[in-house]
Amino acid sequence: MADISIDKDRPLRDDIRLLGRILGDTVREQQGAATFDVVENVRQSGVRFAREGKPEDRLALNALLNGVPQDTIVSVVRAFAYFLQLANIAEDAHLIRRRRAHDIARDAPSAGTLAFALNTVVPHATADDIASFFSDANITPVLTAHPTEVQRQSIQRAMQSIAALLDRQERVERTPDEHNEDNRELQQLVLTLWNTRMVRASRLQVIDEVKNGIHYFNSTFLTELPRLYAQTEDALRARFPGSNWELPD
Repeated sequence: MADISIDKDRPLRDDIRLLGRILGDTVREQQGAATFDVVENVRQSGVRFAREGKPEDRLALNALLNGVPQDTIVSVVRAFAYFLQLANIAEDAHLIRRRRAHDIARDAPSAGTLAFALNTVVPHATADDIASFFSDANITPVLTAHPTEVQRQSIQRAMQSIAALLDRQERVERTPDEHNEDNRELQQLVLTLWNTRMVRASRLQVIDEVKNGIHYFNSTFLTELPRLYAQTEDALRARFPGSNWELPD
C-alpha cells in the first residue's frame, strides 16, 4: 500500500529554506563572496556538530570561528541573528497555518483554544452561570517595561511585513508572476533588515518606551481584542442559542 501520510511540517521547512536563501544572497551581495563563504562554512560545521556531536567537529568549528577576522565575525553574527529571527517568523506563520487547517477540517478543538474551554465548561454550567462569570471577570493585561529592549521599530516593521507576506502567500493562490513579485518583495525586506542597525545607537528614553507600547497596541490589542470578543460571542450563541450574548466592555 502506498504511503499517503502528509508531511505537515514541509511548508515550514520550505519557508525557512526560502528565507535562508534570500538572506544568504543578501549577505553575498552586500558583504562579498568571502564573507558569505565564512557564514556558510560555519553553518555547515554547526549543523554537522549538532547532528553528530563528535568532539572533532566541535574542535573544527572552534578553529574556524577563531580564524575569522574581527570585521568579518560581526557580519557572521548578524547573519545568524537575522536567520534565527526569520526562522521564528516562519514558525509563527506555520502555527497559524496548522490552526487554520485544523479549523477548516472541523477537527475536535485543541486544548488551549476557546472552543475547547467552552466545550469543557458548558456541560457543567448554565447560560446564566457563563453570563455571571463574564460580568464579574476582570482580565487585565500587564505590560512591563524592558530597558534592555533594543530592537528598532524599523526592524519590527520589516519583520511584521515579512510575516504578513508569508501569510498572504499561504491564503492566496498565486500566478507565476505574483509568486516572483512576492519573492522580490521578500528580498527587499531582507535587504532592508541587513542595512539597518540591529541595536539603537543611543540609550532608550521614556518616550521610546511609550512609542514601543503604542506600536504593539496597534498590532495586537486594537486589532485582536475585537476579534476575540466576536469569536467568543459567536461561540456562546452556538452553544446557548436562546440567549442574547453581548460581552461587557
